[in-house]
Amino acid sequence: MKNRFWILGMAILAIVLGIGSSSRTFAAPADAQSASETAVKIDNFSFSPATVTVPVGTTVRWTNRDDIPHTIVSDDKTFKSKALDTDEQFTYTFTKPGTYSYFCGLHPKMTAKVVVQ
Repeated sequence: MKNRFWILGMAILAIVLGIGSSSRTFAAPADAQSASETAVKIDNFSFSPATVTVPVGTTVRWTNRDDIPHTIVSDDKTFKSKALDTDEQFTYTFTKPGTYSYFCGLHPKMTAKVVVQ
């Protein structure tokens, strides 16, 4: 019986770590709102990564790691966050293909883009 639990535990660990998977996609947490999620970090007055390419239906989660507030505003006003303090987050689910350029409304020289395929 102990062997079965050990094997089950190792299988779950392998799935979580993505061992044996040929693709390197990260699964969203069980409580995420979409099947796929991509993270963008805001730190040192920049978005990282500056460009993300995602499939339609992906949720992008921005997290402010800076000590000052930032916003996320798309050039075409498709999405806009409130001012995010340190460790606050904003998410947006991309339902249509295209290139979505965005910037920080408080610091307009901070720019980046999401490419949805």
